[in-house]
Amino acid sequence: MPAAASAPATHEYLRPAAKKQHVSAARTHWCVAGASLAAILLAPPLTASPDAFELHEIAAGVFVHPGKPLPLDAPGHDDIANLSFVVGTQCVAVIDTGGSIRIGEALRDAVKHRSARPICYVIDTHVHVDHLLGNAAFSPDQPQFVGHAGLPAALERSRAFFMETYGADLQDPPSAAQIIAPGRTVAVGVDVLLELGGRHLTVRAWPTAHTDCDVTVYDSLSQTLFTGDLVFVQRTPALDGSILGWLKVLDALASSRVAHVVPGHGPAGADLERVLTAQRAYLDALLAGVRREIAQGRPLQEAIRDLSPAAGPEHWLLWDETQPHNVARAYQELEWE
Repeated sequence: MPAAASAPATHEYLRPAAKKQHVSAARTHWCVAGASLAAILLAPPLTASPDAFELHEIAAGVFVHPGKPLPLDAPGHDDIANLSFVVGTQCVAVIDTGGSIRIGEALRDAVKHRSARPICYVIDTHVHVDHLLGNAAFSPDQPQFVGHAGLPAALERSRAFFMETYGADLQDPPSAAQIIAPGRTVAVGVDVLLELGGRHLTVRAWPTAHTDCDVTVYDSLSQTLFTGDLVFVQRTPALDGSILGWLKVLDALASSRVAHVVPGHGPAGADLERVLTAQRAYLDALLAGVRREIAQGRPLQEAIRDLSPAAGPEHWLLWDETQPHNVARAYQELEWE
């Protein structure tokens, strides 16, 4: 397992209209059964679904709601992350809950529509608002909220920012109590197994990479890996942690044996090697470009100006919104290496 990096994450990935702002390198205020399982998982829905909440069953009992490829300053910004749930013979685990209580409630309704089993776990893959602001929608189920050992502290540092910027995505009146931290945490190097009945999930915490509190979730029954934002497909990867740490984590993930991969953003698929290769190529190019700018003595704002339009926009969505921040974050990490 890679050694932990020390660089903190930032909130710039979550700021609306980020493409209109140059990022300051100094702004770093925060930074992841006895019964037949097949018969239960393939049972028909219990009730008619009231809403058109898109949902795909990518393997028996494994459901994914695809996020929309939108920026965080657009209508629908609360529904941009992939959200998932896994059904066992005893209970259900939810993996990420969306960027608003509204989306969390829609996801909860989708779970109830698919299974009568109780929701026993809600797993947050990291601290970004588009993945966990829907947590409060699941409070009536009294699940265990699970996340990285660093997530409670990251949320504590983030609550005021979330309230100020995304208060409208909470219930009215918005309150800090609606931003729910995990009660069960996972330390780097100590995997946690969550039993659902007939299947179990392995939750693994990673050193600083996309953020400083990323976890992955692996369902051994279906061989499905839920990566959170450690993996982006089509959408430009957003760096809020450590570019060096992220590359090490990608190396570790490359050895995983999976039949299905669910990224934090972009379509789920079966070819983990392909998506990791694409993301590594992007991060390698960012790393080389920033190191070159630093070696030439170029200041941060010039590096942002020159590297932001570099080759890549035709391959990645929301490039203009994300690339300038990534250059700034990598520059901050690398200028003293």
